[in-house]
This record gives sequence, C-alpha cells and structure tokens, in this order.
Amino acid sequence: MNLSDEQLMTAYADGDTQAFEVLYERYKGRLLGYLYNKLRDRDEAEEVFQITFAKLHAARDRYREDIPFLPWFFTIARNAMIDHVRRNQGHRKHLIFADELLVNAVAVEKPNASIGDTIAEVSTLSPRQREVLELRFDQDFSFDDIAVRLETSSSNVRQIVSRTIRQLREALGARKDT
Repeated sequence: MNLSDEQLMTAYADGDTQAFEVLYERYKGRLLGYLYNKLRDRDEAEEVFQITFAKLHAARDRYREDIPFLPWFFTIARNAMIDHVRRNQGHRKHLIFADELLVNAVAVEKPNASIGDTIAEVSTLSPRQREVLELRFDQDFSFDDIAVRLETSSSNVRQIVSRTIRQLREALGARKDT
C-alpha cells in the first residue's frame, strides 16, 4: 500500500486490518525507540508500546483524516507513557520529558546552571507548556503541526514556546542569584 498515514488510518477505522499492519510496520521501530529513550527501561518501553497500539485501536473511530497522523499517534504514546509513569510512581522518581536540546536551550544564558536546576525548572511547567516543548524540541514538530494538534494558531504556539523558554531562563537566573 502506497497510501499516506492519514489514508491508512482512515482505512483502518473503516475495518481494513491491512492498513493497520502497514502503519504498525512504519512506526513500530520509531515508537519503541522514542519510548525507550524516555523511559530508559526496555520492559517499560515495551509495555507502553503495547498500550499505545491498544489505545490507537480503541481511538480509531474518532480519528479524522484532516488531523496529521504522526502528531496524533505520538500524543497517544506520550499520554500512555505519562499514565504508565503515574501508575508506577513509586518505582520511578523522575521522568524527564525534556531532552538535551531543551536543557541546553534553557541554560543558554546561564552556562554554569546545573542540569539538576534545569530539570527542576522543567518539572514546574504546566501540562500545556510541557506538551508544546515536547512536540517542538523532542519530536521536531513544526509550529504549524503543533498548532493543528492543539487547535490554535502557529503564532500562539511560537508565543508559548518563547514565553516558556524565557520563564525557565528567568527561573534559572533567580536560582543562581540566590
């Protein structure tokens, strides 16, 4: 099948199991890599991997072809991962949703800021701020793709990213000055 992801997902929602198999083959490696990179535990990554595809199956009837498949799919994965971590909080103290790019972006003005301080500041972000930064810096989504996902404008997404980075930089600066 040489169809777009969106066409495949729509076909799967209409009962075409072969369309699901194509999507699964396209994204199984990328999804497992993403989950392992975030969770740093093979068993947990595989568990969330299975949950993600189960949730994709359950949500197939709600998918709309005008929504880009990949951001939608990775949002399902991210939410499944968050739920998994919350259920198992006693087993894990921290899950860092910001990768090194974000940490570096935040600490640019304070090169001596510790990674611990940066991570602590990232953990104070609102869920919306985290989601925007995750999509932008970790999943390399364009501002337009994030805007579609969040049902807002590109300029609003740019503003959220800018303000959040500024907020984190200021918080790091305040910590260093005290």
